Amino acid sequence: MADRKGTAGKSGMNVDTALVRELAEMLGDTGLTEIEVEDGERKIRVSRGGGIAMAAEPAPMAAPAPAPAAPAPTAPTPENGGASEADTAGAIKSPMVGTVYLAPEPGADDFVKVGDSVKEGQTLLIVEAMKVMNPITADKSGMVKSILVENAQPVEFDQPLVVVG
Repeated sequence: MADRKGTAGKSGMNVDTALVRELAEMLGDTGLTEIEVEDGERKIRVSRGGGIAMAAEPAPMAAPAPAPAAPAPTAPTPENGGASEADTAGAIKSPMVGTVYLAPEPGADDFVKVGDSVKEGQTLLIVEAMKVMNPITADKSGMVKSILVENAQPVEFDQPLVVVG
């Protein structure tokens, strides 16, 4: 039977405790309530107030106690200083939850600035998810009308990022 303390038991089951800790930290950093990763037949789910479940295990294992929950980010609205729906019409949206970076590396110039002309397929910014840098590209040629996020800001799935018109 597998040992539930994060080490290999007689069945050879290994739990990557570093990955579990990283996922728990990501929950705290992003304000999410749950994250799940799958690697072949192994599946790990970490949730606030919940536990970690592995597909090969019959019952959930206790997760490391995460930091106190941060308030959930609110959608930007004119009332809270954000852009209105009219301002974000046709915006390029985040395809995933992650952290947005406006430049290719710290200290470098941003990929684009408001007023820049861009071509379809040109990289506008990067969304980092699970230590993978995902370029977000222009879906059409045009001018950058607005950038709706700040560097190193956590973003949610389908959150407007950049308006190109």
